[in-house]
Amino acid sequence: MSDRRLHLIITFRLRITNGLDGESLTRDGAYAYGASSSFQYLDDDQSSTHSSYLSGDPTASSILDLQDGTDPDGLRPSLHRSGTTASVSLGTRKMKAVDLSAPPFTKEFIDQYRHRIKSDPDPEAHFKYAKYLIDAAKNIGANAPDQRAVRKYRELLVQEALKVVRRLATQGDPFAEAQFFLANCHGTGMLGLQVDHERAYHLYLQAAKQNHSAASYRVAVCNEIGAGTRREPPRAFAFYRKAASLGDTSAMYKLGMVLLSGGLGQPRNPREAVAWLRRAAEQADEDNPHSLHELGLLHENPDSQIVPYDPLYAKNLFTKAAQLGYTQSQYKLGQCYEYGSLTCSVDPRRSIGWYTRAAEKGDAEAELALSGWYLTGSDAVLKQSDSEAYLWARRAANKGLSKAEYAVGYYAEIGIGVKQDIELAKRWYMRAAAQGNKRAMNRLTELKRMGNRRGVAARPTRQQAKDECVVC
Repeated sequence: MSDRRLHLIITFRLRITNGLDGESLTRDGAYAYGASSSFQYLDDDQSSTHSSYLSGDPTASSILDLQDGTDPDGLRPSLHRSGTTASVSLGTRKMKAVDLSAPPFTKEFIDQYRHRIKSDPDPEAHFKYAKYLIDAAKNIGANAPDQRAVRKYRELLVQEALKVVRRLATQGDPFAEAQFFLANCHGTGMLGLQVDHERAYHLYLQAAKQNHSAASYRVAVCNEIGAGTRREPPRAFAFYRKAASLGDTSAMYKLGMVLLSGGLGQPRNPREAVAWLRRAAEQADEDNPHSLHELGLLHENPDSQIVPYDPLYAKNLFTKAAQLGYTQSQYKLGQCYEYGSLTCSVDPRRSIGWYTRAAEKGDAEAELALSGWYLTGSDAVLKQSDSEAYLWARRAANKGLSKAEYAVGYYAEIGIGVKQDIELAKRWYMRAAAQGNKRAMNRLTELKRMGNRRGVAARPTRQQAKDECVVC
């Protein structure tokens, strides 16, 4: 190959690479001229690895491959865009410690990750490495034949992760996120650590001093309930305010509720309370939907002296919270569509839908409401079912809801969804009466007057069920 031809080829390759990457190829690396007449970019500490990788790539030498006869003058190499892009991007990409977009959980990858992370000075990178080790310990070797060896290896990974986190949390310039994580481990007994609330509180406090918002919130909670430290309501309030000012959504909600009710020894301040609830509502997510619901309760009250009465806005707030999975808002919407309140039209389908979503998450009020719908059914929406009515009421009663205990007693007395059993009815009535349910007390008095005679009460209609509060 002539010198002039080789010079043109090299120049063309450099122009292509600079055009794609926008930076010089000579930055932080070296060139190696291979036997295949193509340049390969070598990272300083991984030159052999990348060289072998590129030499095995059939596209690596395609740029300077002149044997396809497409250049009659012999002055330009053939340019295949896909081959060019592949070879250039592999050679000039700035190398990071490891790609964590979808890390595999294999021993080989762990060893490689461990080797590469040693040269990374970033504490956040080391913290991510520790969390990866924990994830790897949960996933690696699930199908391996020797599970005993796998368990031992998993334990080693967890211990290595803890060692990294401890070092980050206690080094000269401690990493706040590591302190917060380690505090959670001590507070919950995670990763095999013994529960130590005092140690957890100390770590939360150290992270809070670095303005870690979530740690500041945890310090406030510890001071409020006396976990790992003595109960100090004023100190708890101060840290709730600090965490809220740092942007923690849970702290904003808590601070708003404290100021709204005058808790923790603080004077009521409804105006500031609403301001914090609104800020929390702006950041609401699946973990923090509470402020939306509380604002909805304020705006649905026509006698509220704190915010304007606005039923449509209240419904919208409940809807947002319900869509985020908040069961109390889901139950609230079920009521709205059942009774036609807060600008909602009566809509059995939507009412049953919202009640069902809340009931499936274990909300006792929604379970009892759903029992009421099954008791009577709804045309073209829900088929009537005595057994479902009884089972949903029983689920709510098992959670200690006195209204549900009364309903189960009523079902047992009449024989709805269960065989008529006066003694069973009495037992449920007594449980409800023990919680102060007056109607349960009245039924017990009536049954005592009747003696062992069975009642002959008729099945209630849906309106009767509502009016008599059998299932409300």
